[in-house]
Amino acid sequence: MKFSIIIPVKELNDYLKESVPKILEMDYSDYEIIILPNEIPEKIPEHLSNSKVKIVASGRVSPAVKRDMGAERSKGEFLAFIDDDAYPDKDWLKLAEQELAQTKAEAVCGPAITPTNNSLSQKASGLFFETLVGGGGMSYRYKPAKKSFYVDDYPTVNLIVSKKAFFGAGGFDNEFWPGEDTKFCLDFVKKGYRIWYSNKLIVWHHRRKLFVPHLKQVGSYGKHRGYFARKFPETSFRLTYFIPSAFLAGNIGLAVLSVFNILFLKIWLLLLAIYFTISAVDIFARTKNIAIGSLAIITVYLTHLTYGAMFAKGMLSKEFRSELR
Repeated sequence: MKFSIIIPVKELNDYLKESVPKILEMDYSDYEIIILPNEIPEKIPEHLSNSKVKIVASGRVSPAVKRDMGAERSKGEFLAFIDDDAYPDKDWLKLAEQELAQTKAEAVCGPAITPTNNSLSQKASGLFFETLVGGGGMSYRYKPAKKSFYVDDYPTVNLIVSKKAFFGAGGFDNEFWPGEDTKFCLDFVKKGYRIWYSNKLIVWHHRRKLFVPHLKQVGSYGKHRGYFARKFPETSFRLTYFIPSAFLAGNIGLAVLSVFNILFLKIWLLLLAIYFTISAVDIFARTKNIAIGSLAIITVYLTHLTYGAMFAKGMLSKEFRSELR
């Protein structure tokens, strides 16, 4: 067998009603689907009753552990990791096979695009990640880049790895969530393996709604990245990740100083005006929808403050404890 598609979940949820049928519609046949819920219900839903689908009870463990369990039970030559709230293009595995053969890389990955049927709120969330001010130069993870290239860190929403190299790197072998993918990729590239980003290898990934679900998700990203910046600096101690914390500190500092001198209030308001202007230009260069663009501008500001606070918290944390789903 060529590919084993591995999907860690808490339970057999409604997202699987969309994603599994989409996978089964792919223009490719040499694969299996391994779904890992905490427990297996007495009755398996009809959309999962397929010879290609294998359901494995994992117990209440992290997604990283679930993915390791899926890899151990897989029959494929390559492990295709995808999230339950994502689904692939019809030619996902066909293109992956071609890219793996052409590049000789041990892993391939690609963009996770916001589905066209997402709500206005979800599209605004997705637009945040696609912009330069929001995505921080990593918009290629959320929309196709102009070119393909090698990367050293990539989310498991769209990551396909040689099983031999996967075990050669030690698998995930961690309890981090989120952040398990960052740690795995770090171990992977340290072993000399390569990850090729292909702008053609597309999956569609549902975004979180605004504002609380989105901010909660990004806050979790920030906390793990802050901890990793100290613990695993090779791929996490980068200027891009520190900027939101500096932005937060600047806002707090100028707000406090404004109480004592109106000059600082004027400076703060001027800087915010410049910030929002740059955000608006970046956002409306990518969308003509006023409602989505306006929501995205607010989202950028709130997200930078949230990420900055949680990144600092992660940096100062002595240990990192993931909250299991």
